[in-house]
Amino acid sequence: MQLSSLLQTIDIIKTIGSADVEIANVQFDSRKVTEGSLFIATRGTATDGHQYISKAIEQGAIAIVCEELPKTLNEKITYILTDSSSEALGIIAHTWFGKPSTKLTLVGVTGTNGKTTTATLLYQLFRKFGHKSGLLSTVCNYIDERPVEATHTTPDPLELNQLLAEMVYEGCECAFMEVSSHSIDQRRIAGLQFAGGIFSNITRDHIDYHKTFDAYLKAKKRFFDDLPETAFALTNLDDKNGMVMLQNTKATKKTYSTRTLADFRGKIIEENFDGMVLHMNDIEVAVPFIGRFNVSNLLAVFGTAVLLGCPEHDVLVHLSSLQPVSGRFEALRSPNGFTAIVDYAHTPDALKNVLGTINDIVNGKSQVITVVGCGGNRDKGKRPMMAREAVGASNKVIFTSDNPRDEEPMDILNDMLAGLNDEEKRGTLTIPDREQAIKTACMLAQKGDVVLIAGKGHEDYQIIKGVKHHFDDKEVVRSYFVSMQ
Repeated sequence: MQLSSLLQTIDIIKTIGSADVEIANVQFDSRKVTEGSLFIATRGTATDGHQYISKAIEQGAIAIVCEELPKTLNEKITYILTDSSSEALGIIAHTWFGKPSTKLTLVGVTGTNGKTTTATLLYQLFRKFGHKSGLLSTVCNYIDERPVEATHTTPDPLELNQLLAEMVYEGCECAFMEVSSHSIDQRRIAGLQFAGGIFSNITRDHIDYHKTFDAYLKAKKRFFDDLPETAFALTNLDDKNGMVMLQNTKATKKTYSTRTLADFRGKIIEENFDGMVLHMNDIEVAVPFIGRFNVSNLLAVFGTAVLLGCPEHDVLVHLSSLQPVSGRFEALRSPNGFTAIVDYAHTPDALKNVLGTINDIVNGKSQVITVVGCGGNRDKGKRPMMAREAVGASNKVIFTSDNPRDEEPMDILNDMLAGLNDEEKRGTLTIPDREQAIKTACMLAQKGDVVLIAGKGHEDYQIIKGVKHHFDDKEVVRSYFVSMQ
């Protein structure tokens, strides 16, 4: 493809050299540069691509996009100076792969909690309607029926656009993707054309990256600011920042709520560990999901499907047959009558919501035993908050390792314990070994009790001292169940 074609829609400050050259490859990782490549020097959190421009040229790059020109210019190379290489990368990647988002209906889901469930259920729902569909999510990416391993909530621009292009090639009509705050801030989604955007909620998360809650909120809001007039923006009115997200959007504004008047409304009529009976826009529907937070997720799915033209009644019929997402309030029944729930809750608000749902169902008649930890090399400020949420809504709490990464597990646990008073500390156990913590919780449980294992959900690994080890909460629980028989 001609370099001039790739540059048509990016903001250029200056071009040195000819744009009438044929590009054979586009890369932002100098190690992947080959002969005839366009190298885009982006500034990352750990490395700055500008430091690798000379290496990229040595490996065959014939054109460079950058925010700062090298001190010495190579007369055989074309240099394109821009304000944002990250923005340019997203737009160029989209063009390079044939602008795939313009050839399918693309819907993005952003928020702190609920992204995976909402995007996955939309993918399930539209396949039930007979539409070939794609999914880009934390758990797994799908090109219709074909799974593609997910390494990030939102992939880098080249991988992202390649996946979308494969969806188009294989006949997908629509795609649903999680849009993380990192991907918005780093402009990984630049160039994509969204048919709609969904806001789930926003609570404290990723402060290690964004530094302040306000910066985190603004990153999420930018997604809606950038939506075109042709798109819809569907927001959760139950979140105090729900309408803040849509303040500056050009998209058509729509709302959903479990508490107040909205375009899409829902409330719980009955609830147990097998599911709920809901009123959705005054129509009764039974679903195999649990919790007010899942009512919100289902309303987002319902609203999106209707906004994309699906008949309301048919959507509600299909909602009743959708399946919960792996590791999201996933209930496992023990032979002796207690219930273990594995959930991805790894923020204070998510933990509060999950424990609130459990307590609503058990209604004080059974014990709630919680196993929880916090990730290493991440926001330390939420550790005492997580501890307080767990202790405040559980009969017994066991603090344990999540993904300690490069930190010492006991340092993380001590940060959590710092949020408790002496009396609360005496009522907790601290077991750094996650397998032992889960087994201990199961041993403490009696018939009717609920064991919540929070934080990792679908993840099948633990990262300890930089090494990824196989570890699956559900496998540990099931092995314990087998040992009981």
